[in-house]
Amino acid sequence: MSRPRLATDLRASHGVAAIALFGVLAAVFVTADFPEPTGFESGLSVMDGIGYALFDMAGQSGLVTEGFLVSFVLIAVVLDAALDGAILLARDEDGSVLSTNDGGAE
Repeated sequence: MSRPRLATDLRASHGVAAIALFGVLAAVFVTADFPEPTGFESGLSVMDGIGYALFDMAGQSGLVTEGFLVSFVLIAVVLDAALDGAILLARDEDGSVLSTNDGGAE
């Protein structure tokens, strides 16, 4: 593998755009008005709520579920992408898995 090189063709406009995007996102998150969480009734299981919500059966079970299903699925997708990226980075240019032996004397 070749060593990564430091980028020298940087543009100030990209940095300004990134800072502007951060400012917009920070303003949106700071001024957002979230509803009060309802929580679960006593004696109900969070896992039951996730299971019923995943299979779109929350109305049939009588469970009151929080609106966390989208977050739950998005976190699963991000973790899967991170795992795939780690596997991709652990492979050499020819597709073989990198060895742990650094070639030195043992």
